[in-house]
Amino acid sequence: MLKDNRFQGYSAGHLQKDIIAGLVVGVVAIPLAMAFAIASGVRPEYGIYTTIIAGIMVSILGGSKFQIAGPTGAFVPVLLGVVMQYGYENLIIAGFMAGIMITLLGVFKLGKFIKFIPRPVTIGFTAGIAIIIFSGQIANFLGLKGIAKHEEFHLNMIEILRKIATINIYSVIIAAICLAIVITTPKFLPKIPGALLGLLVSTLVAITLFPGKVATIGSTYGAIPSKLPSFSFPDLTWDNIVMLFPAACVIAMLGGIESLLSAVVADNMAKTKHNSNKELVGQGIANIATSLFGGIPATGAIARTATNIKNGAASPLSGVIHGLVVLLVLVMLAPYASNIPLASMAPILMFVAWNMSERKEFAHILKTKSADSFVLVATFLLTVSIDLTTGVGMGLLLAIVMFVKRMSGSLKISKVLAETSENAHKSDLMEYTMQGSLFFGSAEVLEDSFDKIAEAKPKVLLLRMSQVSFIDTSGEALLSKVVERLKDSHSQVVISGLQHQPKEMLKSTGLYDKIGEKNIFSSEPPVSKIKARHRIVTT
Repeated sequence: MLKDNRFQGYSAGHLQKDIIAGLVVGVVAIPLAMAFAIASGVRPEYGIYTTIIAGIMVSILGGSKFQIAGPTGAFVPVLLGVVMQYGYENLIIAGFMAGIMITLLGVFKLGKFIKFIPRPVTIGFTAGIAIIIFSGQIANFLGLKGIAKHEEFHLNMIEILRKIATINIYSVIIAAICLAIVITTPKFLPKIPGALLGLLVSTLVAITLFPGKVATIGSTYGAIPSKLPSFSFPDLTWDNIVMLFPAACVIAMLGGIESLLSAVVADNMAKTKHNSNKELVGQGIANIATSLFGGIPATGAIARTATNIKNGAASPLSGVIHGLVVLLVLVMLAPYASNIPLASMAPILMFVAWNMSERKEFAHILKTKSADSFVLVATFLLTVSIDLTTGVGMGLLLAIVMFVKRMSGSLKISKVLAETSENAHKSDLMEYTMQGSLFFGSAEVLEDSFDKIAEAKPKVLLLRMSQVSFIDTSGEALLSKVVERLKDSHSQVVISGLQHQPKEMLKSTGLYDKIGEKNIFSSEPPVSKIKARHRIVTT
């Protein structure tokens, strides 16, 4: 830890700042940890275990100076789906597997590739997750009874409508008090965490004025243990691994994306630079360790990381202190948490959902009325109506298709010069300028242009390719086809301005030698030089 350059120049003054920041973030994290756990379909203490273990380990092993890790809203619909389909024990296995996957992503230095996920896809599924979290708390906000949870969004909405007659006015009052405090606290008491104040005040009101009138953590889940659970290795049978592999992949993907997004936010706020691969390794190991103690999957928490920086954190030690603060609260105050009303937790999660919804960015992309808008809406609707896996998968597929379509339209092949002999049976020299990438997406444009060129049977075809930076095997195959057809008619292909990647591609496939080194130029030679070499006489 002392060798970590994130602690470079550390002093006693920095320690004081870390203690203050860690204390504040630890206090903020407690209600969120329980709320995210409950929303994910598991007992509230599992969120606290996750905050303690993952929070400490990511701060020690990660690649970001100020990252705060723990359970987050982004995981809620995924974890709830796994719990409903496979149960809590299998969620632990899926989290363990996801931790291994995230670690491997960092070990093999694949962190940079996670950043390539298109923005419309990220905004689309984030907004979808926000809708799922928000709607999932309506029942607790209203105090509805006998609510059955479903994986499908529309079934959950139908269930709420069916049970709307069971509304509990006391729950609504408690929830409204907490929501009002959460919203107004940042304006009037900016130094105090709104979620914690709202939770405390609304809980005191419920205990004092409405005892036994609203559902609480204790009445729903029982007492919260005041200690960490014992070590337990998950039951990794082959059948379990195969069954939970898709869920583990989604958890790993989401965990990787969220952790790196949070690290980028921290960099922008604190003017630092994180190590993506080291961060993934830290997140992966933390998730493995968390699952061994009954915790749920964790990732970088953007809001808590921002709170950490705003409160003067100086090093990763603030994240360690935040985890120790939560541990201390668990040991000393766990019995009191049983009195917290579920109606008090609901507005906290609703507020989190509102803040994470990316509504402004969503509207901005929507206004462009472009292919990105289509990808955004499709990802959002599929995430809400089916699940996150389908939403992200189809979003990525659509984004790739749209990208290929745009790129294929960017290829331009334009005729620059055509000279014919007096006999006029064929052109002696045809000169074309190519702009764009020669890849599978531009196959149709390439094929049409090359067919016309081959039919003209020029004595020499000059392809100016200084503005072609990329050729894939599909583009190379079509280029090879035209070279063969022209050779059959005793014509020659000359290429000028050949860049590095296209040159290496032609060499690796043998097309470079087929065209002949003497006919390939890295610069743009004068036309007169080509005419002279191939004995073309201008008439």
